[in-house]
Amino acid sequence: MANEIQRRNNNLFDNLMNMRDWMNDDFFSGLTPVSDHMKTDVAETDKGYQVKIDMPGFAKKDIHINYANNILSVTGHRDTFADDSDKEGNILHSERSYGQMSRQYRLPDVDRTKVSAHYENGVLTLDLPKLAASEDNDSHIEID
Repeated sequence: MANEIQRRNNNLFDNLMNMRDWMNDDFFSGLTPVSDHMKTDVAETDKGYQVKIDMPGFAKKDIHINYANNILSVTGHRDTFADDSDKEGNILHSERSYGQMSRQYRLPDVDRTKVSAHYENGVLTLDLPKLAASEDNDSHIEID
């Protein structure tokens, strides 16, 4: 039985390796990893969170921020752009992206009424104060 399980695992691994070889780098060359967009730093203190998100090239009016159910959602939309690289308007090479990008962050216990946001030089900075601790929010239950 153990040998049969090992043989199946080896076959699965071999199949995955074959698939990887079949999908060479050219297959993925047009795709941009999510990690290249909206790079983020999140810091936490006892009093709150500070989130800094790189969003270069976005207009402030095209950035939307929402906080609900302990989830911070940030979405940015960038319209198409014109780049007249030659007389016919053909683009010879383009790496700038357009469309919609979004990220979500789980940040519990934020006081939504005190959240502030600032956008400057392509960096969105959010300050999210935590709710004040109170005994009403204590979830501990004593056993009789």
